[in-house]
Amino acid sequence: MFPCPALAVGEGGEESAGGDGTHGSVRGGSSGRGLMASVSDSKIQLTFAGGRKAKASAGELAPMDPDWRPPACWYEPVFSPKALKEAVATGEGGLVNAHVWWSNALWVDHYKKGKGANNAGLTLPEDAAADGYKNYNTGKKGMFWRSTVRKDMYQDSKAWDCGRIMFWQDAGTIPKDRNAPTPETLAAYAYNTIKVPDTEIELRPKKKSTVNLPTWVWLDKGTYKDVSVRADLPGTGLYAVTTAKPVALHLEPGTADAKTYPASGNCGITEDGNIGTPYTRGASEQDPPCGVTYLRSASGEPYRLKAAVTWQISWHGTGGAKGDLPDGTFETTQNLNVQEIQSVNR
Repeated sequence: MFPCPALAVGEGGEESAGGDGTHGSVRGGSSGRGLMASVSDSKIQLTFAGGRKAKASAGELAPMDPDWRPPACWYEPVFSPKALKEAVATGEGGLVNAHVWWSNALWVDHYKKGKGANNAGLTLPEDAAADGYKNYNTGKKGMFWRSTVRKDMYQDSKAWDCGRIMFWQDAGTIPKDRNAPTPETLAAYAYNTIKVPDTEIELRPKKKSTVNLPTWVWLDKGTYKDVSVRADLPGTGLYAVTTAKPVALHLEPGTADAKTYPASGNCGITEDGNIGTPYTRGASEQDPPCGVTYLRSASGEPYRLKAAVTWQISWHGTGGAKGDLPDGTFETTQNLNVQEIQSVNR
């Protein structure tokens, strides 16, 4: 008879950061108690373009597709035979997959003494049984793999899809499993770590607009450049580079008494890479390619001009794999005082 999981538990703990300051390192190092108790700290390593973290003034993108969900879970290499033996020697037991805690005796029975076990959380008959191992596979080349769950999706039902208890995988191979990691898995993991510049639009006039005269709006080309994050899963050869490219600016004047340029409020990117056109002397009464004209003055309170930059997300990775992820957006609001034209009677 196969032993059963001792207890299903929730995963908690603090958010950790890797040596480069990014989220996703494994708490507790490559062996020890930390690994036995944590499955939401991925081993995926993140590298930001330029070798440094994004600036504090940068923000995270919000996917524009409300139905898009990144993978909730996947499998990663966690223990070498030696590291697993040392971890079990602590005698405290630990998580054998994302949701199930095993007593120390079950770890010993399955990974040292070769007793079979049941995979928890799986419904397919062919996945139910798991053969045991002899002496933690000492002397063999490879790693024990275990499920990892995204921190923000631990309560998602999809987090139970990776229900296999920790299993062996020979060196240089990837599990033949529907929840094995892929370059796209890494690309989606990197998506939420992309930091884009705060949306600070350029305006002319800067502080005060005048009724019926256009306010020109554009983005500083030097600030809004492509932003990339590389994600690597050590020991697998898998990687992905996720890139965000600014492609459009959407304006909402903050009042119905206004008109936008273009009428949709969507300012696309030009052939020379600009979003909007910088104001030039003498163009104050021309209709701008990107901007807004207010038809009434602000009555005591400034209008709140909302500006949202759309970022197009693409990725490439191991073996020439590539694709697209949902566009992201980052928005901000800016107070804008609008005054009546002052005239002098003679």
